[in-house]
Amino acid sequence: MKTFIFGIILAAFFSVNACKAADAKENYSKPDIKQLVKSGNAVLVDVRIPEQFAKETAEGAINIPLSEIQNKSKSLKGKKVVVFCNKGIQADKAVEILKRKGIEVYDGTSLKNIQAIQNVKTQ
Repeated sequence: MKTFIFGIILAAFFSVNACKAADAKENYSKPDIKQLVKSGNAVLVDVRIPEQFAKETAEGAINIPLSEIQNKSKSLKGKKVVVFCNKGIQADKAVEILKRKGIEVYDGTSLKNIQAIQNVKTQ
C-alpha cells in the first residue's frame, strides 16, 4: 500500500513539474523572424554553397556553407543568427548544429522568405 501511495505522489510531482517546464517554454518569447531581420540586429547566414551565394543572396548576408558551419561557428558566438538556404532543409540542419554550440540561432527557412521580409524583388 505504501508503494502505491508513493507511486501516486511521485507521478503527481512529475506531472506538476512537467507543466511548469511547458509553461516556462511558452512564456519565453523569442523574437519574430521578421522583426529580427528588419532590425538589422541579426547576422544573416546563407548556408548554401558558394556558387549559389555568388548568384544571389539576401541583402547583408554572409556565406557559411552547411559543410563548414560547425568549424566556423565560433565567429557567430554572442550574436543573433538567422540561417537560410534554398528550401529550408539545410537551414534546419544548421540550426541544430548551432544550437548544440550554444549559439542563439533562428530558422529563416529560405532565401525567398528572407528576401520577402527585406522587401527585395526576386528574379
